[in-house]
Amino acid sequence: MKTPTQTNAIDFDRARLQRLGFGQLPLTQQRPISLAQLRQQLALQLQISLEPARILEIFFHEIQRVVPLDALRYLHPISDLRLEFGQRGHHSISYSLSHEGEQLGELIFRRNQRFTEQELGSLESLLASLLYPMRNALLYRAATRSALRDPLTETGNRVAMEQALQREFELARRHGQPISVLMLDIDHFKQINDNYGHSVGDTVLKTVAASIKDQLRNIDRVFRYGGEEFLILLSNTHREAAALVGERLRHAAQVQDYQGDGQLVSLTVSLGCATLLPGESTESLLRRADSALYVAKREGRNRLAMAG
Repeated sequence: MKTPTQTNAIDFDRARLQRLGFGQLPLTQQRPISLAQLRQQLALQLQISLEPARILEIFFHEIQRVVPLDALRYLHPISDLRLEFGQRGHHSISYSLSHEGEQLGELIFRRNQRFTEQELGSLESLLASLLYPMRNALLYRAATRSALRDPLTETGNRVAMEQALQREFELARRHGQPISVLMLDIDHFKQINDNYGHSVGDTVLKTVAASIKDQLRNIDRVFRYGGEEFLILLSNTHREAAALVGERLRHAAQVQDYQGDGQLVSLTVSLGCATLLPGESTESLLRRADSALYVAKREGRNRLAMAG
């Protein structure tokens, strides 16, 4: 029988709130507060984090001291952010957040009772407290994501790949989940650059990357591994399922239209697939996937090879 593992974690944001005198009491036990007092407190509370989810969580719980809510939903498509707190209600009101022409997302408040004019006025007054914290959080998120992205293909870079592999390996060890990787290489890519120029080559790389992402689940990740080589990390995916994904990616890349100087450029890809073995390292997993890719190219390209 396994002994339960105790995990001790420190919430530094919550600890800082408590030092500022906030957050000691549950919401239902907090004293009544005026709109002006709440605005003043939010001005301090919302500056303790650069995580959008944390900022909105604090905002959602605190504003209920003056306007009861059942749910808050936040959308910011540019950052691919979709956050939701609470349970959905029958009535909703939405606000678009912007600062000096910069779009900061959309907030949707929900509850089962209609909002009164006074409550809507209170919400609009409190939203002003959210603008600068969310703007700073979105800027930080964009900078962080930029540091982990390949600028041409908008896929993850090698640093992001190493971080994602580490996380997946920890999950695999903890929960016994399978991990599979696909190594994908564009066949005869040098000839495309030589015949049509590097600008066409760049367009091909972006198109192939987009076709890969279109075929994956939200939990899967794609990274630019080399010049024309991509690595696809398939979470909780066994060998057989990974092979099916690989064939789907191969077909999707082949049916895309690639143009070069007004001519249709034919293109195929080759793939190597490997699934994590018990006790295997990340280096060994990637090495086996790369060896399988070499087999696929040696046997004629435009095919998928499985690692032994």
